Amino acid sequence: MRKHNSRRSAVTSTLLVAVLVGLVAAASALAAAPRTSSPPTLDGTFRQGETIRTSNGTWTNNPTSFSYRWLRCDNQNCSRISGATANTYRLVQADVGKSIVSEVTARNGDGSATARSAFSPQVADNTAPAATAPPTISGAASVGEQLTASEGTWTGSPDRYTYQWQQCDAAGAGCAAIPGATGKTFGVRSADLGRTIRVAVTAINPRGRTTAVSSQTGTVRAAGGGGTGPAVPVSSISLPDRLVASAATFSPSAIRNRTDTVTLRVRVNDTRGRLVQGALVYATGVPFGRITAMPETPTNANGIATLTFRPTLRLAIRGNSAVQIFLRVRKPGDSVLAGVSSRRLVQVRIVPG
Repeated sequence: MRKHNSRRSAVTSTLLVAVLVGLVAAASALAAAPRTSSPPTLDGTFRQGETIRTSNGTWTNNPTSFSYRWLRCDNQNCSRISGATANTYRLVQADVGKSIVSEVTARNGDGSATARSAFSPQVADNTAPAATAPPTISGAASVGEQLTASEGTWTGSPDRYTYQWQQCDAAGAGCAAIPGATGKTFGVRSADLGRTIRVAVTAINPRGRTTAVSSQTGTVRAAGGGGTGPAVPVSSISLPDRLVASAATFSPSAIRNRTDTVTLRVRVNDTRGRLVQGALVYATGVPFGRITAMPETPTNANGIATLTFRPTLRLAIRGNSAVQIFLRVRKPGDSVLAGVSSRRLVQVRIVPG
Protein backbone atom coordinates (compact mmCIF):
# COMPACT_ATOMS: atom_id res chain seq x y z
CA MET A 1 0.00 0.00 0.00
CA ARG A 2 2.85 2.33 0.85
CA LYS A 3 4.43 1.55 -2.51
CA HIS A 4 1.18 2.42 -4.29
CA ASN A 5 0.86 5.76 -2.42
CA SER A 6 4.49 6.63 -3.20
CA ARG A 7 3.93 6.00 -6.89
CA ARG A 8 0.79 8.18 -6.80
CA SER A 9 2.71 11.01 -5.11
CA ALA A 10 5.44 10.85 -7.74
CA VAL A 11 2.89 11.08 -10.56
CA THR A 12 1.17 14.02 -8.86
CA SER A 13 4.48 15.82 -8.41
CA THR A 14 5.37 15.29 -12.05
CA LEU A 15 2.01 16.66 -13.20
CA LEU A 16 2.36 19.66 -10.88
CA VAL A 17 5.82 20.46 -12.27
CA ALA A 18 4.54 20.17 -15.83
CA VAL A 19 1.65 22.54 -15.07
CA LEU A 20 3.98 25.05 -13.44
CA VAL A 21 6.39 24.90 -16.40
CA GLY A 22 3.49 25.47 -18.78
CA LEU A 23 2.21 28.43 -16.79
CA VAL A 24 5.68 30.00 -16.72
CA ALA A 25 6.04 29.48 -20.49
CA ALA A 26 2.63 31.01 -21.16
CA ALA A 27 3.42 33.98 -18.96
CA SER A 28 6.74 34.45 -20.74
CA ALA A 29 5.00 34.32 -24.10
CA LEU A 30 2.51 36.97 -23.01
CA ALA A 31 5.22 39.26 -21.65
CA ALA A 32 6.31 41.60 -24.46
CA ALA A 33 7.29 45.25 -24.73
CA PRO A 34 5.35 47.50 -27.18
CA ARG A 35 6.24 47.34 -30.87
CA THR A 36 5.37 49.95 -33.50
CA SER A 37 3.34 48.96 -36.55
CA SER A 38 3.15 52.47 -38.01
CA PRO A 39 5.22 55.50 -36.95
CA PRO A 40 3.92 58.74 -35.44
CA THR A 41 2.75 61.48 -37.81
CA LEU A 42 2.92 65.27 -37.57
CA ASP A 43 0.04 67.68 -38.11
CA GLY A 44 -0.14 71.47 -38.27
CA THR A 45 1.27 74.48 -40.10
CA PHE A 46 5.06 74.45 -40.20
CA ARG A 47 5.66 78.16 -39.68
CA GLN A 48 7.27 80.04 -36.79
CA GLY A 49 4.76 80.71 -34.00
CA GLU A 50 2.41 77.87 -34.99
CA THR A 51 1.79 74.83 -32.78
CA ILE A 52 2.19 71.38 -34.31
CA ARG A 53 1.06 68.04 -32.91
CA THR A 54 2.30 64.46 -33.06
CA SER A 55 0.15 61.34 -33.10
CA ASN A 56 1.21 58.31 -31.07
CA GLY A 57 1.41 56.09 -34.11
CA THR A 58 0.14 52.53 -33.98
CA TRP A 59 1.50 49.93 -31.54
CA THR A 60 1.07 46.29 -30.60
CA ASN A 61 1.30 44.71 -27.12
CA ASN A 62 -1.04 47.23 -25.45
CA PRO A 63 1.05 50.23 -24.35
CA THR A 64 -0.14 51.77 -21.10
CA SER A 65 1.58 55.17 -21.47
CA PHE A 66 3.39 57.38 -23.98
CA SER A 67 6.10 60.04 -23.67
CA TYR A 68 7.36 62.51 -26.25
CA ARG A 69 10.53 64.25 -27.43
CA TRP A 70 10.96 66.76 -30.27
CA LEU A 71 14.05 67.08 -32.46
CA ARG A 72 15.33 69.86 -34.73
CA CYS A 73 17.03 68.56 -37.90
CA ASP A 74 19.37 70.06 -40.47
CA ASN A 75 20.50 67.89 -43.42
CA GLN A 76 19.43 64.71 -41.61
CA ASN A 77 21.41 65.62 -38.46
CA CYS A 78 19.01 65.97 -35.52
CA SER A 79 19.34 67.28 -31.98
CA ARG A 80 16.80 67.17 -29.17
CA ILE A 81 14.94 70.37 -28.30
CA SER A 82 15.33 71.14 -24.62
CA GLY A 83 12.10 71.01 -22.62
CA ALA A 84 9.95 69.83 -25.57
CA THR A 85 8.28 66.79 -23.97
CA ALA A 86 4.56 67.19 -24.71
CA ASN A 87 2.62 65.84 -27.69
CA THR A 88 2.45 69.41 -29.06
CA TYR A 89 5.27 71.84 -29.87
CA ARG A 90 5.24 75.56 -30.70
CA LEU A 91 7.69 76.41 -33.48
CA VAL A 92 10.29 79.10 -32.64
CA GLN A 93 12.78 81.20 -34.60
CA ALA A 94 15.52 78.58 -34.19
CA ASP A 95 13.34 76.14 -36.17
CA VAL A 96 13.11 78.37 -39.26
CA GLY A 97 14.74 76.66 -42.23
CA LYS A 98 14.98 73.36 -40.33
CA SER A 99 12.84 70.22 -40.24
CA ILE A 100 11.15 68.89 -37.11
CA VAL A 101 10.79 65.28 -35.96
CA SER A 102 8.88 63.75 -33.06
CA GLU A 103 9.97 60.73 -31.02
CA VAL A 104 7.22 58.77 -29.25
CA THR A 105 8.10 56.21 -26.57
CA ALA A 106 5.45 53.60 -25.70
CA ARG A 107 5.59 51.67 -22.42
CA ASN A 108 3.87 48.73 -20.76
CA GLY A 109 4.73 46.49 -17.82
CA ASP A 110 7.22 44.54 -19.92
CA GLY A 111 9.31 47.36 -21.35
CA SER A 112 9.38 50.28 -23.78
CA ALA A 113 10.17 51.14 -27.41
CA THR A 114 10.62 54.40 -29.34
CA ALA A 115 9.45 55.33 -32.84
CA ARG A 116 10.30 58.46 -34.85
CA SER A 117 8.12 60.43 -37.27
CA ALA A 118 9.12 61.40 -40.79
CA PHE A 119 10.85 64.76 -41.33
CA SER A 120 8.50 67.73 -41.47
CA PRO A 121 8.66 70.28 -44.30
CA GLN A 122 11.14 73.07 -43.65
CA VAL A 123 9.78 75.51 -41.10
CA ALA A 124 8.94 78.90 -42.63
CA ASP A 125 9.42 82.33 -41.10
CA ASN A 126 6.41 84.34 -39.97
CA THR A 127 7.24 87.36 -42.10
CA ALA A 128 6.14 88.35 -45.58
CA PRO A 129 8.43 87.12 -48.39
CA ALA A 130 11.51 89.17 -49.27
CA ALA A 131 13.59 88.77 -52.43
CA THR A 132 17.30 88.04 -51.97
CA ALA A 133 17.89 87.54 -55.72
CA PRO A 134 15.56 88.99 -58.38
CA PRO A 135 13.59 86.98 -60.93
CA THR A 136 15.32 86.13 -64.19
CA ILE A 137 14.13 85.37 -67.73
CA SER A 138 15.38 82.57 -69.95
CA GLY A 139 14.77 82.15 -73.66
CA ALA A 140 15.51 84.13 -76.82
CA ALA A 141 13.97 87.59 -77.20
CA SER A 142 12.72 86.91 -80.73
CA VAL A 143 9.23 86.95 -82.17
CA GLY A 144 7.72 83.46 -81.91
CA GLU A 145 10.09 82.29 -79.16
CA GLN A 146 9.04 81.49 -75.61
CA LEU A 147 10.38 83.25 -72.52
CA THR A 148 10.34 81.54 -69.12
CA ALA A 149 10.41 83.25 -65.73
CA SER A 150 12.50 82.00 -62.82
CA GLU A 151 11.10 83.20 -59.49
CA GLY A 152 14.42 84.28 -58.04
CA THR A 153 15.34 83.60 -54.40
CA TRP A 154 13.13 84.52 -51.45
CA THR A 155 13.03 84.41 -47.67
CA GLY A 156 9.76 83.79 -45.86
CA SER A 157 9.09 80.45 -47.62
CA PRO A 158 6.50 81.62 -50.17
CA ASP A 159 3.55 79.28 -50.67
CA ARG A 160 2.95 80.38 -54.26
CA TYR A 161 3.94 82.89 -56.95
CA THR A 162 2.10 84.99 -59.50
CA TYR A 163 3.53 86.49 -62.69
CA GLN A 164 2.93 89.60 -64.76
CA TRP A 165 4.88 90.14 -67.98
CA GLN A 166 5.58 93.73 -68.97
CA GLN A 167 6.57 95.39 -72.23
CA CYS A 168 9.14 98.19 -72.04
CA ASP A 169 10.72 100.48 -74.60
CA ALA A 170 14.11 99.69 -76.16
CA ALA A 171 15.90 101.38 -73.26
CA GLY A 172 14.00 99.34 -70.66
CA ALA A 173 11.83 102.25 -69.53
CA GLY A 174 8.14 103.04 -69.94
CA CYS A 175 7.08 99.54 -68.86
CA ALA A 176 3.43 98.49 -68.88
CA ALA A 177 1.66 95.24 -68.01
CA ILE A 178 0.77 93.03 -70.98
CA PRO A 179 -2.93 92.09 -70.64
CA GLY A 180 -3.43 88.39 -69.97
CA ALA A 181 0.30 87.63 -69.72
CA THR A 182 0.19 86.15 -66.23
CA GLY A 183 1.79 82.72 -66.62
CA LYS A 184 5.29 81.46 -65.92
CA THR A 185 5.96 81.51 -69.68
CA PHE A 186 5.34 84.17 -72.33
CA GLY A 187 5.23 83.84 -76.09
CA VAL A 188 6.99 86.79 -77.73
CA ARG A 189 4.61 88.57 -80.18
CA SER A 190 5.11 90.70 -83.24
CA ALA A 191 3.80 93.59 -81.11
CA ASP A 192 6.97 93.26 -78.99
CA LEU A 193 9.36 93.76 -81.94
CA GLY A 194 11.94 96.45 -81.16
CA ARG A 195 10.94 96.58 -77.50
CA THR A 196 12.15 94.80 -74.35
CA ILE A 197 10.35 92.45 -71.97
CA ARG A 198 10.54 91.97 -68.23
CA VAL A 199 8.53 90.01 -65.66
CA ALA A 200 7.20 90.98 -62.22
CA VAL A 201 6.99 88.03 -59.81
CA THR A 202 4.89 88.27 -56.66
CA ALA A 203 5.72 85.86 -53.82
CA ILE A 204 2.90 85.08 -51.39
CA ASN A 205 2.70 83.50 -47.94
CA PRO A 206 0.11 83.83 -45.13
CA ARG A 207 1.93 86.92 -43.79
CA GLY A 208 1.75 88.91 -47.00
CA ARG A 209 2.98 89.34 -50.56
CA THR A 210 5.99 91.03 -52.13
CA THR A 211 6.80 91.78 -55.78
CA ALA A 212 10.22 91.78 -57.42
CA VAL A 213 11.00 92.64 -61.05
CA SER A 214 13.52 91.04 -63.40
CA SER A 215 15.97 92.86 -65.63
CA GLN A 216 14.59 93.45 -69.11
CA THR A 217 15.53 91.27 -72.07
CA GLY A 218 17.52 92.54 -74.99
CA THR A 219 15.59 94.25 -77.77
CA VAL A 220 13.13 91.82 -79.33
CA ARG A 221 14.26 90.72 -82.80
CA ALA A 222 12.32 89.39 -85.76
CA ALA A 223 11.52 85.69 -85.98
CA GLY A 224 14.64 83.58 -86.56
CA GLY A 225 16.95 86.21 -85.11
CA GLY A 226 18.19 83.73 -82.51
CA GLY A 227 19.81 86.25 -80.17
CA THR A 228 20.38 89.95 -79.93
CA GLY A 229 23.55 91.25 -81.54
CA PRO A 230 26.87 89.41 -81.96
CA ALA A 231 27.91 86.80 -79.41
CA VAL A 232 29.44 88.19 -76.23
CA PRO A 233 32.23 86.39 -74.37
CA VAL A 234 31.10 84.25 -71.45
CA SER A 235 33.58 86.12 -69.24
CA SER A 236 31.29 89.16 -69.49
CA ILE A 237 28.29 87.30 -67.98
CA SER A 238 27.78 87.74 -64.25
CA LEU A 239 24.87 87.63 -61.81
CA PRO A 240 22.06 88.58 -61.85
CA ASP A 241 22.30 87.66 -65.57
CA ARG A 242 22.51 83.93 -66.25
CA LEU A 243 23.27 81.56 -69.09
CA VAL A 244 20.37 79.87 -70.88
CA ALA A 245 20.22 76.90 -73.27
CA SER A 246 17.68 78.72 -75.44
CA ALA A 247 17.38 76.14 -78.24
CA ALA A 248 18.41 72.55 -78.99
CA THR A 249 18.15 70.85 -82.39
CA PHE A 250 18.94 67.31 -83.53
CA SER A 251 20.21 66.08 -86.90
CA PRO A 252 18.68 63.75 -87.92
CA SER A 253 15.59 64.92 -86.07
CA ALA A 254 14.88 61.44 -84.66
CA ILE A 255 16.82 58.32 -83.60
CA ARG A 256 16.24 55.63 -86.22
CA ASN A 257 18.73 52.89 -85.24
CA ARG A 258 21.83 52.24 -83.15
CA THR A 259 24.37 52.90 -85.89
CA ASP A 260 23.60 56.48 -86.97
CA THR A 261 25.39 59.34 -85.23
CA VAL A 262 23.07 62.08 -83.99
CA THR A 263 24.30 65.68 -83.88
CA LEU A 264 22.98 67.91 -81.11
CA ARG A 265 23.35 71.68 -81.51
CA VAL A 266 22.69 73.82 -78.44
CA ARG A 267 22.27 77.58 -78.68
CA VAL A 268 23.27 79.57 -75.59
CA ASN A 269 22.03 83.05 -74.71
CA ASP A 270 22.17 85.04 -71.53
CA THR A 271 18.99 86.18 -69.79
CA ARG A 272 19.24 89.48 -71.68
CA GLY A 273 18.89 87.56 -74.95
CA ARG A 274 22.50 87.93 -76.15
CA LEU A 275 24.29 85.01 -77.80
CA VAL A 276 27.24 83.81 -75.71
CA GLN A 277 30.62 82.51 -76.91
CA GLY A 278 32.77 80.22 -74.73
CA ALA A 279 29.98 78.88 -72.50
CA LEU A 280 30.50 75.21 -71.60
CA VAL A 281 27.65 72.87 -72.56
CA TYR A 282 27.28 69.43 -70.97
CA ALA A 283 24.71 66.88 -72.18
CA THR A 284 23.83 63.38 -70.98
CA GLY A 285 20.99 60.93 -71.51
CA VAL A 286 18.43 60.36 -68.75
CA PRO A 287 18.51 57.66 -67.44
CA PHE A 288 22.29 57.47 -67.80
CA GLY A 289 23.82 54.98 -70.23
CA ARG A 290 21.19 54.89 -72.98
CA ILE A 291 23.27 57.07 -75.29
CA THR A 292 27.03 57.48 -75.57
CA ALA A 293 28.83 60.06 -73.45
CA MET A 294 29.36 63.59 -74.78
CA PRO A 295 32.27 65.73 -73.57
CA GLU A 296 31.59 69.23 -72.26
CA THR A 297 31.84 71.53 -75.27
CA PRO A 298 32.24 75.35 -75.56
CA THR A 299 29.93 77.48 -77.69
CA ASN A 300 31.41 79.04 -80.84
CA ALA A 301 31.25 82.64 -82.14
CA ASN A 302 27.58 82.04 -83.07
CA GLY A 303 26.65 80.89 -79.56
CA ILE A 304 26.36 77.25 -80.69
CA ALA A 305 27.86 74.13 -79.10
CA THR A 306 27.89 71.01 -81.30
CA LEU A 307 27.87 67.57 -79.68
CA THR A 308 27.37 64.08 -81.10
CA PHE A 309 26.11 60.78 -79.70
CA ARG A 310 24.82 57.33 -80.67
CA PRO A 311 22.31 55.03 -78.93
CA THR A 312 23.76 52.22 -76.81
CA LEU A 313 22.47 48.66 -76.47
CA ARG A 314 20.55 49.78 -73.38
CA LEU A 315 18.20 51.93 -75.47
CA ALA A 316 15.11 50.18 -76.86
CA ILE A 317 14.48 51.30 -80.44
CA ARG A 318 10.71 51.43 -80.50
CA GLY A 319 8.17 53.89 -81.83
CA ASN A 320 6.14 56.37 -79.76
CA SER A 321 9.05 56.90 -77.39
CA ALA A 322 11.84 59.40 -76.85
CA VAL A 323 15.18 59.93 -75.14
CA GLN A 324 15.40 62.64 -72.49
CA ILE A 325 18.65 64.62 -72.49
CA PHE A 326 19.84 66.73 -69.56
CA LEU A 327 21.60 69.96 -70.58
CA ARG A 328 23.79 72.14 -68.37
CA VAL A 329 25.44 75.39 -69.43
CA ARG A 330 28.04 77.11 -67.27
CA LYS A 331 30.82 79.64 -67.21
CA PRO A 332 34.36 78.14 -67.07
CA GLY A 333 35.64 78.28 -63.51
CA ASP A 334 32.19 78.49 -61.94
CA SER A 335 30.75 75.70 -59.82
CA VAL A 336 28.53 73.39 -61.84
CA LEU A 337 25.74 74.08 -59.34
CA ALA A 338 26.18 77.82 -58.88
CA GLY A 339 27.31 80.99 -60.60
CA VAL A 340 25.52 81.83 -63.84
CA SER A 341 24.85 78.19 -64.76
CA SER A 342 21.47 76.78 -65.72
CA ARG A 343 19.94 73.42 -66.59
CA ARG A 344 17.08 72.09 -68.70
CA LEU A 345 15.73 68.89 -70.26
CA VAL A 346 15.22 68.32 -74.00
CA GLN A 347 14.19 65.20 -75.87
CA VAL A 348 14.71 63.49 -79.22
CA ARG A 349 12.09 61.14 -80.62
CA ILE A 350 12.71 57.51 -81.54
CA VAL A 351 11.36 56.63 -85.01
CA PRO A 352 12.63 53.19 -86.07
CA GLY A 353 13.64 53.09 -89.69
